[in-house]
Amino acid sequence: MSHEIAPFLDRKTKLVLPACQEHSGQRCEVNCKECNTPLCLKCIVSGSHKGHDVEELTDTHENKILKIKSDAEEIQAKQIPKYQKEDVGIGKKISKTKSKIDDLGKESRKLRKLWHQEVDNIFDKIDSLSQSLTEKNLNALQEYHNRIRDLISEMNTLVKQNEKLFNSNTFSEVNQYQSKLNEYQNVLEHVDLELPSLRSIIDQGKVLIIEIGGYRATLKQMSPPSPSADVSRLTTGKGNLMDQVRVIATIPTNYTRLYGVACVGGAEAWIYGKNKNITRIDIYGTVRDTVTTKCLTRPGGISVTIERELIYSDGFNRTLNIVRHGKSKTVITISQDWRPGSVSCTRSRDILVHVSNGIDSKAKNKIIRYQGRSIKQEITKDEQGNPIFKDGLCSLLMSENNNGDVCVSDGNADTVVVVDTTGRVRFQYDGTPARREKSFGPTYIVTNALSQIIVTDYNNDCLQILDQNGQFLRCVDNCGLKKPCGLNVDSEGRLWVGLYETGEIKVIKYLEQQ
Repeated sequence: MSHEIAPFLDRKTKLVLPACQEHSGQRCEVNCKECNTPLCLKCIVSGSHKGHDVEELTDTHENKILKIKSDAEEIQAKQIPKYQKEDVGIGKKISKTKSKIDDLGKESRKLRKLWHQEVDNIFDKIDSLSQSLTEKNLNALQEYHNRIRDLISEMNTLVKQNEKLFNSNTFSEVNQYQSKLNEYQNVLEHVDLELPSLRSIIDQGKVLIIEIGGYRATLKQMSPPSPSADVSRLTTGKGNLMDQVRVIATIPTNYTRLYGVACVGGAEAWIYGKNKNITRIDIYGTVRDTVTTKCLTRPGGISVTIERELIYSDGFNRTLNIVRHGKSKTVITISQDWRPGSVSCTRSRDILVHVSNGIDSKAKNKIIRYQGRSIKQEITKDEQGNPIFKDGLCSLLMSENNNGDVCVSDGNADTVVVVDTTGRVRFQYDGTPARREKSFGPTYIVTNALSQIIVTDYNNDCLQILDQNGQFLRCVDNCGLKKPCGLNVDSEGRLWVGLYETGEIKVIKYLEQQ
């Protein structure tokens, strides 16, 4: 038997014509050019398409097949190679960026040795800015990289779908094809990055200057009042409280009772509530990691070190634990008579821990400063030998200020207590200057780059902001802060406020940088 071989478009397979949607029992034979709708003969004579230009469905089918084939050839021959080339280029740029970040970190550590211990907080700011800036660059590159790969996968899938359509003799399948060629031709936008550089000026005995991005710190030696005196002044970047604070994000969580927030950089935070888990989420509400602790009920408190490692307390087992590579490791065990509660990591790498010795209203409370595993300081009594903190069940929440003051929120006494580096009480604040309707209900407390003290007022659904000497500055009460509990500051200087009952987190911009 002999076979006749013909090109695809000249094959003798009969085209399957669609049934007319308007006239029962009729097959469509032509296509309306104006409406792109298959029509039967009755539609042409009496329907709404009367007077429109038409063409044979076989011609429409063949034209569509030609367009599908042309698109597939164009994508496969030109677009995919172009994106593959860009894929390789972005991979090299990411590698180069990571190398630049490593060099930046090495330079920062080398310069840090030239500065006195007093300016450690400057370098902490530099490290935070460097990490934030480089994270932004890497995130932009990675998002672009992911987009390129997604498009490559999408185009490969489309080519396979088009190849199936080559052999289709069903008009409706072919007619539904929509070309995406123009989208692929115009999508590429190069990502141009400019990494920050670390610059220093050193004039021995006169001035030290260090800069990164828009941040600049200067250490100047002033004229000494006496030959033996060494007086220095430190100036850093400053900002003012905004007239109108702004909620830049409201983050939902799975917690119905949210207890604490500890920021990681500028876009993520660890949070915990009424269970054993501690969860890391980003500013979009996406869960990035979960740590299941060995606590009997829940952690007593959480904090994040300068190296961005999670620290949490376990009251039942009387331990402080650090999380590395997803695993918990005990770093400190508290003496048998005391149980740890809240915890705060300082800029000097010390750990402040609230401990109590009971589970009733008579429980004694104090704060221990650990340097490594050793006790460096106990904050418990004033100069007259009286207890600084009131007996009771509420945990003491604390934050170290830039001048070394330890700022403590004492919920048992409904006061903020601030002690200096020697443990001497500098002042107490009872919320009276704020003139709120209900009694002061301090819970979480933080300090910022301006040495201001911010404390959540649980009873009045607001934040109260003080200067470093305890002078009331303002309230933040127009952001929907119902029952604020968790509080922390991210590397961008924004406040992350946890709401106890709803489990939401409000990210608030309240400082206007200068």
